[in-house]
Amino acid sequence: MKNLLIGISLYTVSQILVWFQANGQFLWPFFKKHTWLIALLGSFVGYMFIIGTRYIAEHYDGEVWPGRFIGFSIGMLVYAVFTYYFLGEGMNLKTTICLMLSVCIILIQIFWKIS
Repeated sequence: MKNLLIGISLYTVSQILVWFQANGQFLWPFFKKHTWLIALLGSFVGYMFIIGTRYIAEHYDGEVWPGRFIGFSIGMLVYAVFTYYFLGEGMNLKTTICLMLSVCIILIQIFWKIS
């Protein structure tokens, strides 16, 4: 369980950094002006994703699919919350249902044990 929690934490921090990397241009002139610099700093984020994938795969005995679903779902949740908070974009019924499905995907991956 420790590896899973470390992997999920790395994925969450990575998704937050990716959100700022892609959307910081709408918040701060520096990000819009220095696109190449911001893109190059993304190498660190990529490294965090790789290490997070390793931890989650170790938890699931080498399987990588659970990590893909968990990473995707965390990304959806981070994107929704940060876009609402920082950019003021609301959520409609369709988006809310998709976010609930993302939570369901995470819960299925964590709690559904296959014999």
